[in-house]
Amino acid sequence: MQLIFPVAIGLVLYFFMIRPQQRKTTEAKAFRESLVKGTRVVTIGGLHGLLVEVGPETVLLEVERGQRLRFDRTAIARVAGTSAAPDSPAPAAS
Repeated sequence: MQLIFPVAIGLVLYFFMIRPQQRKTTEAKAFRESLVKGTRVVTIGGLHGLLVEVGPETVLLEVERGQRLRFDRTAIARVAGTSAAPDSPAPAAS
């Protein structure tokens, strides 16, 4: 009977803390591996740019008219949208 309470606490910790964190880590790793050249992304610091080179550990991000910065792949937080030319005008609304 004394063993049931510690086992129950362990199960609760596993299902509510450890398992969700493992899932989040796996999803983040899959996202980083899916990065391709030409994708518009946002870094963890909030910098928006276009991926111009994707290496195994780093990416080269073009932020504005030829300004290129190198980041670790882990610094990419999310995809900002579809790739388009940086200075192309927005399509006219009909």
